[in-house]
Amino acid sequence: MQQTEVSLKTQLTEMAQKAKNAARLLAVASSEEKNHWLGAMADALMTEKERILTANRLDLANGVKTGLSKAMMDRLTLTEERIRDMAEGIRHVISLQDPAGKILSEIIRPNGLKIQKVSVPIGVIGIIYESRPNVTVDSGILCLKAGNAVILRGGSEAIESNRVLASIIEKAGQAVGMPDGAVNLVPVTDRSAVSILLKLNKFIDLIIPRG
Repeated sequence: MQQTEVSLKTQLTEMAQKAKNAARLLAVASSEEKNHWLGAMADALMTEKERILTANRLDLANGVKTGLSKAMMDRLTLTEERIRDMAEGIRHVISLQDPAGKILSEIIRPNGLKIQKVSVPIGVIGIIYESRPNVTVDSGILCLKAGNAVILRGGSEAIESNRVLASIIEKAGQAVGMPDGAVNLVPVTDRSAVSILLKLNKFIDLIIPRG
């Protein structure tokens, strides 16, 4: 049964508030802390691969019923190799330089005043995407690496896979100290969720439609 728009708005507002609170803590997290969280996520994906594949089979079965094209089915499909690739992708991101706190430019005024332009986290980022469940992991970990909280809204065709993937990386991160609310997935496929997210500018600093 679909939620009413009022109850969905309440749910998403609470999610966005929680993400905003987490973003304040993420903004001051060290590179070592963030990399530790990401490492736990990579390990958890491999540990939970059977759970991921089980959820993905539900999406694939639904895709057959709804007549998804061969190309769409391929984008939707997860295998052990693709899960391993996701985990390796996280480890690659760990190896990258932390983009937060990087000095972009510096000038010294004639009076000796030093002025620096420094990169800082954005805050809460909403990402809207379709089809590929690996985007749930890719987008989530890139936002975290840069010190941002994230709200993910994937397509209805991958909802079961996305729910499990988001749950795994969220719980793995929290188990090693990541703030609650750092990773969030919109748990429903109702299209009105996008309209609601777009209006939550008090809490969400940037929304990226991907694809």
